[in-house]
Amino acid sequence: MSHHPLSYKLQQKLTERKEQGNLRALKTTSGLVDFCSNDYLGLARSERLRELIRAEEHKYKHLPLGATGSRLLSGNHLLFEELESTIAGFHQAEAALLFNSGYTANIGLLSALPQRGDTVFYDEASHASMKDGLRLSFAKAFPFRHNSVADLQQKLKHAAGQVYVLAESVYSMDGDQAPLEELAQVCNEHQAALIVDEAHAVGLYGAEGEGLVSALGLQQDVFARVLTYGKALGSHGAAVVGPNVLRDFLINYSRAFIYTTGLPTHALVSLKCAYVLLPDLAEERERAKKLAHQLYLKLNTLEGIRCSPENSVILSVFPQQPQRLKELAAALQQDGFDVRPVLSPTVPQGTERLRIIVHAFNTEQEIEGLVKAIAKGT
Repeated sequence: MSHHPLSYKLQQKLTERKEQGNLRALKTTSGLVDFCSNDYLGLARSERLRELIRAEEHKYKHLPLGATGSRLLSGNHLLFEELESTIAGFHQAEAALLFNSGYTANIGLLSALPQRGDTVFYDEASHASMKDGLRLSFAKAFPFRHNSVADLQQKLKHAAGQVYVLAESVYSMDGDQAPLEELAQVCNEHQAALIVDEAHAVGLYGAEGEGLVSALGLQQDVFARVLTYGKALGSHGAAVVGPNVLRDFLINYSRAFIYTTGLPTHALVSLKCAYVLLPDLAEERERAKKLAHQLYLKLNTLEGIRCSPENSVILSVFPQQPQRLKELAAALQQDGFDVRPVLSPTVPQGTERLRIIVHAFNTEQEIEGLVKAIAKGT
């Protein structure tokens, strides 16, 4: 262990967190039934996708394995442009711009777009990447109560400059949906720009998995969408979709784009192939939602358990004794189910829960087994 004074200060902070029961640590699991990952449709483990990628990669042997630099220098090539055109068309937008992750996309968009003198209102349950992006912006930013259009309307009365409203279409921790139609109406009334993070909606909603914005027909009412590919698409990276002028603006002003090496060729090919498969996965989308609803109903029959929301593949399970969450998760893993506790500060203190994700590849037998294991553990 380092004897530098700073090491002792860092260890003290870690000790404090451990005493609070919130110390994070990396772990690996194998052989457990997956009720944890964001691989909603099973594409990350899809042999069909794997074979499609292998067949497609030979077409791009002339490209380097890595981008070799930022896209404004040596890193851009035709596959980037082709894929961005595919993404824009698939999501009924004018243009798309690829980023290296959902976190980077939100940082790159929100640190650049709102200007000094502008006002941003964001749902208090918005992802950390959105909040971090706003911290790098010179605009003033204020939260509104989760999914409360009334609270947003009150706060809009005090806005200045260009106004932005931020929401997730499906919230990553609670699994509930934003009231996008109402938000769009309010934004239109106030000439505010609505920005929606679709990380947990892409692949699951829409006739072909385009996302919740498209499913609701709100493409023209949402100024920008952030699409993340490490979840239902089983790949990596992210894209911001919106008008052509937004793409041009981000290429010129988004530091997270300008100063980042582009995605490697394999990641681009993987994304291209995932988009090929996405329209054909209607059965998987419905299966995941059906299984999740079954689990929701079964868990809410258990004594001492509250499960929400009703219509989501992301379920939060709140036991009567939240102080035993880590113990309960460990017992479930011992029984063969990969379920993780979500603790403060990831969620507000007092809202700690088990976060269960249902996938298209889960089975009814696994649902039954998980319910019995939770009943036994509580």
